[in-house]
Amino acid sequence: MSIFTIPERSAWVLRTKHADYAIGVDESGALQHLYWGEPLNLLDEYPSTAGQHAWIWEPEEGNSREECMPWGKRSFAEPGLKVEFADRARDLVLTFDGAGIEGDTLRIVLKDVLKSLQVTVSYHIYDEFDVIERSVEVTNIGEVPVNIEQVMSAIWHLPVYPSYRLTYLTGHWGAETQLRREMLQEGKKVIEARRGITGHNNNPFFAVDFGDTTEEYGLVYFGGLAFSGHWKIVTERTPYQTLQIAAGIHDFDFRWLLEAGETFVSPVSVGGFTTKGFGDASRKLHGYQQKHVLRNSGQLRKVLYNSWEATSFDVNEENQKQLAEKAARLGVERFVVDDGWFGKRNDDKAGLGDWYVNKTKFPNGLQPLIDNVTSLGMDFGIWVEPEMVNPDSDLYRQHPDWVYHFTDRPRTEGRNQLVLNLACEDVQAFVYNAVDELLSTHAISFIKWDMNRYFSEPGWPGAPDGRDREIWVRHVNALYDIWRRLQDKHPHVQFESCAGGGGRVDMGIMRFADQFWTSDNTDALDRLRIQWGYSHAYTAKSMVCWVTEPVNYMNGRRIPLKFRFHCAMMGTLGIGMNLNHLNEQDMEEAAGYIAQYKAIRPIVQEGFCYRLSPPEQSDLTSMQYVGRDGQEAVVFVFRHAQQFGHPALPVRLRGLEPFIPYRNEETGEVRSGQGWMSRGILLSLTGDYDSAMIRLVQVQD
Repeated sequence: MSIFTIPERSAWVLRTKHADYAIGVDESGALQHLYWGEPLNLLDEYPSTAGQHAWIWEPEEGNSREECMPWGKRSFAEPGLKVEFADRARDLVLTFDGAGIEGDTLRIVLKDVLKSLQVTVSYHIYDEFDVIERSVEVTNIGEVPVNIEQVMSAIWHLPVYPSYRLTYLTGHWGAETQLRREMLQEGKKVIEARRGITGHNNNPFFAVDFGDTTEEYGLVYFGGLAFSGHWKIVTERTPYQTLQIAAGIHDFDFRWLLEAGETFVSPVSVGGFTTKGFGDASRKLHGYQQKHVLRNSGQLRKVLYNSWEATSFDVNEENQKQLAEKAARLGVERFVVDDGWFGKRNDDKAGLGDWYVNKTKFPNGLQPLIDNVTSLGMDFGIWVEPEMVNPDSDLYRQHPDWVYHFTDRPRTEGRNQLVLNLACEDVQAFVYNAVDELLSTHAISFIKWDMNRYFSEPGWPGAPDGRDREIWVRHVNALYDIWRRLQDKHPHVQFESCAGGGGRVDMGIMRFADQFWTSDNTDALDRLRIQWGYSHAYTAKSMVCWVTEPVNYMNGRRIPLKFRFHCAMMGTLGIGMNLNHLNEQDMEEAAGYIAQYKAIRPIVQEGFCYRLSPPEQSDLTSMQYVGRDGQEAVVFVFRHAQQFGHPALPVRLRGLEPFIPYRNEETGEVRSGQGWMSRGILLSLTGDYDSAMIRLVQVQD
């Protein structure tokens, strides 16, 4: 609601709707964390800046709760900032030098006691969602260079408590965003990515409670990092019942040369607080993303068809037109041509980097297909992978020095490709111009931007002296800049972030991405767990979900069309199956589900998400969405395997107005909101892979 100062204590309070965050300057001039939790009524209720208890061998500065946590004196915790000065000194002691409040932003200026280094710590509050954005700016105000060896966007300090539990998302390709919860013991728990992109194995999201929080009850401190590259989040518990969470750029293989007068700006770290459980934490993050982060958040996402699974690399004008006509019959709103339309691209071994239309496959270019698609009432989209190059390509033969590599060392390929060095200005210009020409020449409204390998041999032989290890940050910043420039010039084009599935899902690229390709695994049963985990950190509007073949390539299991559609309707709906395999009955059924989805789309994409029955606890999974105005709710229920003839358990709803009646649109049954929440819905789900969608509408007087 406001940021206010306590002048007599050199302290500040950042107050949101349901939380206070307090910081202050101690006697030594260090910026200390004071409080984070429910709003306090009196100014003297905020803790003082007096140091923690000084244990033997653990002095006050060793048990510090500094907001920036510089590496210096006798501080041994994960540093928020570590530098090396020109005289090889690595000690950093930051003291208060000024503060300013502009609207919802507080900026605290710190300076080193002896060196010419200035650090500005920024806080921006989002009152409605109890969320704070934090970042740091490091400025060299001296005359000689400084090397930054580690910089964290934020150090989050939690209240002293005897136990802490961490919730995070892990996994691998095809099994992204798997939910994990574990009690934190003394020491460090690190979740990280040091492969060049956000990664499939971990996601930059965290939530911490005291071990007793449930989906709807209990304190949760939650947040993440808005960065798409080299990152780490370190939870560090001490033997003294304290916990700090450091979130920022990974220090592995990283160094940034800060010349005189230059400023380094960190990514944003997001932190939030709730007393109403993990569900409310997610809903706050979703709301914050929809209102302040996600690109084009006010627009409903269209139902798309992607031709990859139908034609793979064997794409051509005729087979794409045939698929487009069938997609239009289903009610699809956007038709997307995937890999294989460019260069000498007949498989994944050649062509990446040569972004011209393949004349064998499209003799008259893309325009006849685009005209056909738009005449059918659909937008046209296309797949690109501009950060990559195949060694078998004209681009690589002309510019073998444009990839990350070490001189006279082997170049390891992944998926028969190498990574272009976006730290190089020539490469940035090439990538921008290639996509800009594609968008300027054709009526394209959607780009699926893919990246199908991690970095290796991350060398930059042509780098200016001292800057070769900056590639981990420069690549990401260049990518953001390319997307920003393309979107400024082509504002009507929507962008999907993809990296071999969910390898680039984070709140950094979210500012430029309209949606994310969640996983290459489209098996509907597996997706229940992937999407369940995803919902803890990201809004459903950003989550692309496809309906694909009856027998999925990932596990070989056969799943009914209804189950597959219901699973995919819990986000942004896409169709990826080969429409040539559908008979008339299948086409009619699929068209019906798409029509249903369009009717509930505003509720799913923009409403409040309630997780009801987790997939790992029983054979029943259920998820609910309530419209922003509260007048409608949609519930999805999945049963993957009935056993012993047991009936399905009742599904108890949440988030309804208790004293207002709601009608089940399928059965006509009317109950009060409390009735639906207390008694629940008992469904007749039998056999394997049965599912249901229930739509509840308020009954108006």
